[in-house]
Amino acid sequence: MSSTSNIPQTQAANNDAISGSPNSSHRFLLPSPIPTRRDRTYSASERALEGPTYKGVVKTFCRQRGHGFIVEEVSRENLFVHISDVEGEYVPKEGDEVTFKKVLIPPKNEKYQACHVKITHLAPGVSHETWDSPASSPRS
Repeated sequence: MSSTSNIPQTQAANNDAISGSPNSSHRFLLPSPIPTRRDRTYSASERALEGPTYKGVVKTFCRQRGHGFIVEEVSRENLFVHISDVEGEYVPKEGDEVTFKKVLIPPKNEKYQACHVKITHLAPGVSHETWDSPASSPRS
């Protein structure tokens, strides 16, 4: 049994890279600084639900990468959106109209990200896919 069998995969890969192990083709696999719904505290998600609902339009969204940006309707601010914060059956596409809540991004709490994102109107002329359909290949 290897000494890394009880260590999470990311940490094990980092340890291999540091030690110069033959398996050290991995780069450092650091966690994302943007908290996803799974990482966000329950109280932060609940506070966001109690706050105002905003409207916006999807600027970009990459299903394979798991994130994108929404342009808020009033302030025209670009807000980060993570795949775990999208609700509903359709994958967001450029031009889709959405409603969302905002939550501060720690640790500085200076910027907001969109959460509880719901598509209200699908962009016309765009081929939409559902979450349970196979992911289409990314554009080059």
